[in-house]
Amino acid sequence: MVESAIMKVEYIQIGPNDEGQRIDNYLIKRLKGVPKSYIYRIIRSGQVRVNKKRVKVNTKLVKDDEIRIPPVRVTQARDVTVSENLKELIASRICYVDDKLLVFNKPAGMAVHGGSGLSFGVIEALRKCYPEQDYFELVHRLDRETSGCLLIAKKRGVLRELHEQLQLNQMNKIYWALLNGQWEGPKRQIVEKPLLKNTLKSGERIVRVDENGKSAKTYFKLLSNYQQACLVEAKPVTGRTHQIRVHSLDLGLPILGDDKYGDRLENRRFKKLGLTRMFLHAYQIEFTLNGKSMTFRAPLDESLQSVLDELEKS
Repeated sequence: MVESAIMKVEYIQIGPNDEGQRIDNYLIKRLKGVPKSYIYRIIRSGQVRVNKKRVKVNTKLVKDDEIRIPPVRVTQARDVTVSENLKELIASRICYVDDKLLVFNKPAGMAVHGGSGLSFGVIEALRKCYPEQDYFELVHRLDRETSGCLLIAKKRGVLRELHEQLQLNQMNKIYWALLNGQWEGPKRQIVEKPLLKNTLKSGERIVRVDENGKSAKTYFKLLSNYQQACLVEAKPVTGRTHQIRVHSLDLGLPILGDDKYGDRLENRRFKKLGLTRMFLHAYQIEFTLNGKSMTFRAPLDESLQSVLDELEKS
């Protein structure tokens, strides 16, 4: 539920977590619910001032800059209460935390952020659970159905450094996926096929291999072969929407439990083994921060490990 309110004139001093941002991006983030076109209008008309001076939309903010924001009507989300059970769940799934970074083992079924009918996701829950922390921002995203390693920056400089690594394909992500069918051929295979994203009227996103799409590349490595399934390691070089899911399908081995791209009949059969979700898990992530190499792993949830145990028995 949302409600609107008219802000008064605001004067804001830029701190270290916000310096380096463009003024338009800063206001878009701060003035949630205000159309981007209106934000650009108030900047260009001179209603937004930095240190009492007019600015351009691409002006970058510096620490201790004073911003004047004119009265605008914003859409405010009503306060969301985080239950004690959710607080305990959030705390139990934090893999690592320091003054710069938080690594979270995201459970399947939880979105990384609110929207599309969801009042909140991981990032909103973290902000609610730890109100003393003045900066929490997602470094990257995971599909709602995917579990595993999720990075959250606690400083703007950390976010910038990690975003740069993502853009240069210098961050190494490893996923584990259980695919429908036995693996054949070499244990290592590369799928390098462009992906095209379509959004249906319902808002659902569908991705397919298409020569008109964006370039995408995924490395696959066999970990275990079972009678009717195989466990693989998937390393996406690019970060396209649903990349591993669609590239697995292109191999002829869709991810088990994937109701969008998978085999629904096989998904129902594997439910009898206890697979009630998509078997895609962000197992490991490697990157460099302040010149230090860092590696984090998120163990498989018990529900996924039990499925593998059942396959081993059979």
